[in-house]
Amino acid sequence: MRLNEVNYSDARPVDGYGEGFFRIGGEIFKGAALTSVKGTGSWGGYEDQAALLALAGEVDVLFIGTGAEIAHIPATLRSALEDAGITYVGPSADTI
Repeated sequence: MRLNEVNYSDARPVDGYGEGFFRIGGEIFKGAALTSVKGTGSWGGYEDQAALLALAGEVDVLFIGTGAEIAHIPATLRSALEDAGITYVGPSADTI
């Protein structure tokens, strides 16, 4: 088995997560977190649409964790993302 060191350059990897926290680039973030090429920090959750919309044109994939249970993101957030050209791919009504 060959092991290679991973070089993340400017990116910060998600090292781990658990109930109520994320460990990103070795740093603990309690509650919701947002990480992108623009940086890493706390996120205000579904109501904080501006932080996600600021990523329009810069992201290929947007992952939004919904907690321990599979759930839809709020329709208002999904619409705002779609209007900004960010496609949300998540659970459909028949998979929940």
